[in-house]
Amino acid sequence: MDNKQISAKIIGTGSYIPKKVLTNEDIEKINPETNANWTFSNLGIKERHIAAEDESTADLSISAAKEALKSAGINAKDLDLIIVGTTTPRRPAPSTACYVQNQLGAVNSAAFDLAAVCSSFIYGLIVGTQFIQTGACKNILIIGADTFSKITNWERRDCVFFGDGAGAVVITACPAGDGVLSFDFGADGSEEFAWTIPAGGSERPQTHETLDQGLNFWKMDGQAVYDMATKRIPQTLEKSLNKAGLSVSDIDHVLPHQPSINILKKTAEIMGIPFSKFHTNMDRYANTSAATVGIILDETNKAGLIKKGDIIAFAAVGAGWTWGSLIMKWC
Repeated sequence: MDNKQISAKIIGTGSYIPKKVLTNEDIEKINPETNANWTFSNLGIKERHIAAEDESTADLSISAAKEALKSAGINAKDLDLIIVGTTTPRRPAPSTACYVQNQLGAVNSAAFDLAAVCSSFIYGLIVGTQFIQTGACKNILIIGADTFSKITNWERRDCVFFGDGAGAVVITACPAGDGVLSFDFGADGSEEFAWTIPAGGSERPQTHETLDQGLNFWKMDGQAVYDMATKRIPQTLEKSLNKAGLSVSDIDHVLPHQPSINILKKTAEIMGIPFSKFHTNMDRYANTSAATVGIILDETNKAGLIKKGDIIAFAAVGAGWTWGSLIMKWC
């Protein structure tokens, strides 16, 4: 088959959530500037899970990957490529994906990291689909994982937004008309400071001064994030639906990034999609960045809520700005 006759389907899902739980009330005790009730009513978050001190993004990724491989019924040696989407890699180098590859024993696999912040998992799915369609790869492991607790300033009022976790899928080829039907993605770097980590890169390497000033923690303009997300998520979903020749009424499930409950409710209102079709878990996990879509997919799949032939809409936005969506027919 040529690439017009080939698509990519998901054959296995997995996720991992760290054991430690930090509730809104716990944070309120640590940081009196936060308010537990406000956090739940405006963000939809009750608690989040926090990685242990000796638990890296790679550790979370490996646990999620093992679940996905088991779900797919394949061995790590059957993988041709591993993509890890993350903003919090295990180390600046080598890539988290290479470490995961070694720990899994995926000796036949290439591996690389991908950075699009909260859009990383969607970007990974899109990139992986291309390798499947060209025939370059047969089985690809895609992971979204982050440990934002390690780059959060818990003395700031906005420390309540994020949690830690990992989600993973294995994709392989299927006939066109099943699996991935369409996708859309984009970026706009004009507002790089609306969500950023000011120091720790080559522009401003980590020093005692940057550490003392808290510049190695993320900083965010919450209103800018809300405005961007409620604009870009509907836009990208509309584009993907149009490319697939579908309408909002054809969607059975929306599996979105989990930025806040108000952003998702506004998205549903703008698009005219019943909010009951949106799957959320931010009440338990908060925003796990690159992991959000993979985790909600794994939970929805393992709960038996997705049936063969269902149309699934994936969507995410992230710092950069980045955004992406993907329409899939489950098979």
